[in-house]
Amino acid sequence: MELLSQITLPIQRELDDFITLFNTSLTHSDGLLGQALSHIRNRVGKRMRPMLILLIAKNYGGVNESTLHSAVGLELLHTASLVHDDVVDEARERRGQASVNASFDNKVAVLVGDYILSTALLHVSYTHNERIFVQIAELGRSLAKGEILQLTNTDENGLSEDKYFEVIQNKTAALFESCCVIGAISAGQPLSAIEEVRQFGHNIGTIFQIRDDIFDYYESANIGKPTGNDMAEGKLTLPILYALNTTQDAQMIALSKKVKEGSVSTDEIHQLVRFAKENGGIDYAAKRMDEYSKKCYDFIDSHVSFPDVAEALRAYVAFVSKRSM
Repeated sequence: MELLSQITLPIQRELDDFITLFNTSLTHSDGLLGQALSHIRNRVGKRMRPMLILLIAKNYGGVNESTLHSAVGLELLHTASLVHDDVVDEARERRGQASVNASFDNKVAVLVGDYILSTALLHVSYTHNERIFVQIAELGRSLAKGEILQLTNTDENGLSEDKYFEVIQNKTAALFESCCVIGAISAGQPLSAIEEVRQFGHNIGTIFQIRDDIFDYYESANIGKPTGNDMAEGKLTLPILYALNTTQDAQMIALSKKVKEGSVSTDEIHQLVRFAKENGGIDYAAKRMDEYSKKCYDFIDSHVSFPDVAEALRAYVAFVSKRSM
């Protein structure tokens, strides 16, 4: 059985309920707003975040209305952040399709992002759970903080692996942490259990981001962005950071500074990509993913009671670390 089928097996009915609720939240009869929401609705991904919420809730007592509304709220918050990020990054594509700002314009994209964010808060309010509301609000703050940290990660911090992981902590890791936390809260779990599952989410999110960063070193139509796109946006990720820090190559360090300054050329980006591959950057990033994967499997072995949910979560970790897009 393929990994995605294994993941959804114990939560298929609940996932269908989520999809119906989520699609309804991104539907509007107004002309321009309706068109923009339809554009976003039609480019949804594999629903990795809501699936994780549902699996965690299933493990800790079962999926309920609070779980579904909090899952919709989190996914809408994430969606709004992506719409706004594309404006900030001046991105023309997302997942191989035109971004909202490319299809409409920046003004529409910002306002549609605001509308989606407000809809997210509305769904979170339906949970009538202050702890879930606080978790989602903190997540929104963390995502914004992570973007700002990434924009200002220059000069002496530009080649810091610790700073790289700090950015992940405030962005992707925080997102997956929140999935696990609100899944557990919605199922009525105590703080002790929630802190344990938070670390599980952190580890999954870290794997997810490292894998995403590895994509940037290869050409693939599935990924929806050209090779070296992160560097073109001024971002130095784990493979190149490892290669630079282990070799201390003066010429490549000079090029990396041009990345942070936004003055690097396409040819120079290709030089850095080759340099990272030739000096163990990809292997090192894969090794770090394996370390976090082991922690995830340890959590599943010790904290997941239902065999079908445990199997689904193992498939989830494997999929995140091995995915091709």
